[in-house]
Amino acid sequence: MSENGENAGESTSTVIVAAVANLGIAAAKAVAGVISGSSAMLSEAAHSVADTVTEGMLLTALRRGSRPADEDHPLGHAGERYVWALLAAVATFVGGAVFSFYDGIHTLVQGEEPGDPLVSYIVLGIAAVLEGFSLRTAIRQVSAEAERAAAPFSRYLRLTPDTTVKAVVMEDSAALAGLMLAAGGLLGGQITGSGVWDGVASILIGCLLVYVAWVLGRSNAELLVGRALPPRMRDAVREELLAVDHVVSVLDLTTLIQGPEEVLVAAKVDFRDVASAEQVELACEDAERRLRARYPSIRRVYLDPTPGRG
Repeated sequence: MSENGENAGESTSTVIVAAVANLGIAAAKAVAGVISGSSAMLSEAAHSVADTVTEGMLLTALRRGSRPADEDHPLGHAGERYVWALLAAVATFVGGAVFSFYDGIHTLVQGEEPGDPLVSYIVLGIAAVLEGFSLRTAIRQVSAEAERAAAPFSRYLRLTPDTTVKAVVMEDSAALAGLMLAAGGLLGGQITGSGVWDGVASILIGCLLVYVAWVLGRSNAELLVGRALPPRMRDAVREELLAVDHVVSVLDLTTLIQGPEEVLVAAKVDFRDVASAEQVELACEDAERRLRARYPSIRRVYLDPTPGRG
C-alpha cells in the first residue's frame, strides 16, 4: 500500500474509533444527566452528540475527498474534505456550544435541585477512559506523521492539512477537559448544595466548544481559500529547482495545498539562454522527479520557462 493510502486508512480508523466512543458516551451522559439533574452532564451529553455528528461528517469528508480526478474535476476532489470538515466545525458550535450556554444560563436563572451524583461520577470515569483511548489513537497517528515530516508535534498539528485527524485530537482533548469541568460542577454542587456550580461548569463547557469550533473552522477556511506550503518547505522546493541543470533562477514560485496528500507547485523558471528545447524539457522532467522524491505529497508540477528580468 502506498504512503498516501496508509495515511488515509489511519485517518479513517482514527475517526471511526472516536465516533464509536462518542456515541456510547453520549447516551450514558444523557441518562446520568436526567438521573442526577445536572445541567453540566446534559451539556456534556450534547457535547458528545455534537462530536458524534462531527465524526460522521469527517467520515463523509474522507470518503468523498478520496475520489480520483475526472474530466469535470481535473484536480481531484481533495478539497471537498475541507468543506465537510468546516461543516463539522459548525456542528460542534451549534450542536454543543449553543446548548451548553442555554442550559448553563437556564440553571443559573431558574436554579436546579441537585440529585444523586453517583451515576454521573461513574459515567464520567468511564467516559474519561474511552475518550483517553480515542485521543491516544489520534495522537499516535499525528506523532507518526510529524516524525515522517521531521517536524515538532505541536507545529505539525497546527499546520497539518489533514484536518480530520486534527479535529479528532482537538475534540477528544476538549472532551477530557469538559469531563473535568462537569466533575467540578458536580462536586461543587454536592459540597455547597447549590446548582450555581453546575451552571457555571455548563457555560465553561460551551466556551471550550466555541474555541474548538473556531480553531477548526479557521483551519479549514484557510485551506479552502488556498494555503501555500510552510516557508521552510517553499525554500526547499526552490532549492531543488535551482539544483536542476540549465536552471538559472526561479523568478516566481507558487505552491498550493489541495488536500492532505496533494500539493501543486507552479513556477516561472529562467533557463540558460543557450539551452536547447530538448534540454529544457528534460530539465522540467528532472525537476518534477526531484520534487516528488523529496516530498511525495507534491502531485502536480508546472514549470513556465520565462526570460530572466534584466
